[in-house]
This record gives sequence, structure tokens and C-alpha cells, in this order.
Amino acid sequence: QVQLVESGGGLVQAGGSLRLSCAASGRTFSSSVMGWFRQAPGKEREFVASISWSGGDTYYAASVKGRFTIARDNAKNTVYLQMNSLKPEDTAVYYCAATRTLSITVVAAERYDYWGRGTQVTVSS
Repeated sequence: QVQLVESGGGLVQAGGSLRLSCAASGRTFSSSVMGWFRQAPGKEREFVASISWSGGDTYYAASVKGRFTIARDNAKNTVYLQMNSLKPEDTAVYYCAATRTLSITVVAAERYDYWGRGTQVTVSS
């Protein structure tokens, strides 16, 4: 079992940066692939980024590659999402998730087993 709590969301101007954090509890965190998803009003939840249990491998959606960076600190049971060069279309609720699958290229939300409640990110133009 893994419990996840996101933080770090807020309001930022286009071109700005935010860093999201996801604090995890549960003894399986360090062996889990972790991911970030987002959901804008009226849209489906979409994959943003994922990271292997060791942190050595990462995978990004094309829409954020080169602007966002996912990282983890297993000693602190925390996953991060550094978001730079933010655009108004990045506005969404951002969710942290954990999956028992071993692949970081799993992008379907239904393949993730544990979810946080989300944190709102709003980018103004």
C-alpha cells in the first residue's frame, strides 16, 4: 500500500516555473515506478512523466519534454516534478501516482494503482 500527498501547486505567469512534490508513505515506495498525470477541466487525465524505482530512467509526454523534469529521492520518500517554461495549456490538476508495473513507458492511468488527491497548477497568459 502506498499513500501519496502532492504539494507545490499554485498560480504562475506564462514562462515561469513551479516544483511539485509528492510525499509517499508505505514500504513499497522505493520499489515502485512513479508517475505524474494531469487533468484539465473537461479533459481526460493525461500522462506527464514517469520515473523508475532507482531514478535512473525517466519518460515524458511529448508536450512537456524539455520543459519538465521528474526526479525522486527514495531516502525522503518523495517524487518531484520541476516545471519550467510553463504555458497556459499546462493549467490542470496534477496528480502523483504509483504503479506496480515495472515499465516506465506505461502511460495509461488505469495501469497506476495508487493516487494522490492532486494539486492545482494555474498558468496565466
